[in-house]
Amino acid sequence: MFAKRQSALAAAAGSPPASRGPKLDSRAILAVLKKPPVAVGAAGLLLLSAAALFLTVLGDPRAGTPSARVALKREAPAAAPAPTGLEAFSMGGFAAWQGLADPALMDSGAAGGDALITLPDGATVAGGSAIAAPVVPAQPLVAAPIAGLSQPGPNGPLPVIATDGRVPAQAYARPFQPNGRPRVALIVGGLGLNAVTTRAAIERLPPEVTLSFVPYAEGLQGWIDLARRQGHEVMIEIPMEPTGYPNNDPGPYTLLANATPDDVEAKMTWLLGRATGYFGVTNYLGDRFVTSDAGMSAFLGTLRQRGLAFLDDGMARRRPGAWARASADTIVDETQTPAAIIGRLNALEAAAKTRGAALGTGFAYPVTVEAAARWAVGLEARGVQLAPASAMTARPGR
Repeated sequence: MFAKRQSALAAAAGSPPASRGPKLDSRAILAVLKKPPVAVGAAGLLLLSAAALFLTVLGDPRAGTPSARVALKREAPAAAPAPTGLEAFSMGGFAAWQGLADPALMDSGAAGGDALITLPDGATVAGGSAIAAPVVPAQPLVAAPIAGLSQPGPNGPLPVIATDGRVPAQAYARPFQPNGRPRVALIVGGLGLNAVTTRAAIERLPPEVTLSFVPYAEGLQGWIDLARRQGHEVMIEIPMEPTGYPNNDPGPYTLLANATPDDVEAKMTWLLGRATGYFGVTNYLGDRFVTSDAGMSAFLGTLRQRGLAFLDDGMARRRPGAWARASADTIVDETQTPAAIIGRLNALEAAAKTRGAALGTGFAYPVTVEAAARWAVGLEARGVQLAPASAMTARPGR
């Protein structure tokens, strides 16, 4: 029986397997494929099949190209560096380090936008936060230091009275020749902390305008040299104790109301040694310090011994002393709008016509520089002489 089974398998080994399904008619299939819609569909199917087969056999055609993955992550904006000079010198000030066209100035209204300002001659100009006044031709002063007017100090050259009697208050002042007209002078301070506003004040204000520099400013001597090359006489600002100290702190070398004369002298040595070429000093803040008899006596005595002038913003009017003295009649930019500043400058001009002379002070806000530059242009035509602040000083007792 086993032999019969082997014989049957061998006989069937070379034969094709018997079909178990229905038999297909090839002629019927060809007839169907000859129909156009079916032919198009079949061709598309054949193309897709060929593409799939290509990818299966050869793989992704881009697989061999170099590739990289990058994680996209937005970096946090870098924090703006803290202003080293102004934070030490002017806590809570107007932020003089801001740009001339800072949107924050425009939004706050501090710069006055495009408000019209009226000059005494009836002309009107638009004021904004950008300084558009033209550059003024230079009228260079003698370069500093002048021989004989300084001596070496622990932190830099200190002003002294020369052996022939010359004093810094006169030698470094801008020469002035009165013409008989009423005189008006303007001091613009807070300079040296912001390069843009400082350069604008130096180049766009008339050379008769006196410029006052912050002692903490970096590159102070360079700024003073540039100002003198343009024709401006300059001063150094002396930080003095204000109401609210130490919350309102003008810096580490602030003259304090309860300081000893030795402490005042030591701080003055550092402050006066920061640069050379200035004819005098002015106060920064100081409503408490000026009430100190001992402090003010030491301060003014130092200035008198070194031949320096002291011009204050009006708060020390009753304090005589120094080699030469003057006090301002008004602060022109307590309100930082073009209309307000021009109004104060017009009032200063009127005071000069009434009394013969008037002195104003202001800060280097962009709007102050712009308004002062435009106001000063028409002074001569209005019968007023623009004078340097040194021309307003007088020797005590004379």
